[in-house]
Amino acid sequence: MSDSLHRLSGYDRAAYQAVARLSTPVLDEPLRRVSDFANFSKLWFLVAGALALSGGPRGRRAAVTGLAAIGATSLVVNQPIKKLTGERLRPDRHGLGVPVQRWVRMPSSGSFPSGHSASAAAFAVAVGGLLPGLRPALRVMASVIAFSRVYTGVHYPSDVLVGVTIGALFGRLAGRLALRLWPPPQPKDKEHPS
Repeated sequence: MSDSLHRLSGYDRAAYQAVARLSTPVLDEPLRRVSDFANFSKLWFLVAGALALSGGPRGRRAAVTGLAAIGATSLVVNQPIKKLTGERLRPDRHGLGVPVQRWVRMPSSGSFPSGHSASAAAFAVAVGGLLPGLRPALRVMASVIAFSRVYTGVHYPSDVLVGVTIGALFGRLAGRLALRLWPPPQPKDKEHPS
């Protein structure tokens, strides 16, 4: 490992341990539940269902776009990227001091990048691009999920940051493609008397 990679790895581990040392027991149960609820993108399927049922045509388009962004992101993150990065080992929660009451089930897949964070960012960016009024709430939800993955000890911060970046890119691409397929209605040009 080169000196710069070794240094980055040290920063990553230090940030992980700083989160582990946070004395915030009031967050333990809520963040555990959020992290578990994000498994298999359950939260995003629920949001997509609500949009499809109550959002009219725009909501249905946004729901389909968000789920398509998750699908593309998950395929890329969980197949080629995790395989190319050598299946980075998950953090040693016990050795690095993550309190046991925060723990969720440790996934068996490699740690890098975070699939939960990637899916959350993909959905939030894709749907937020089509429904700007929901953008702040979706981004807060995605951020909480991403943080919960470090807080519960199953990912290093760099796993989450790279996952969010990849997900945001796929979300942006999905949103742009959706706008090409379904352009928003344009106001009619006013006729000018001659």
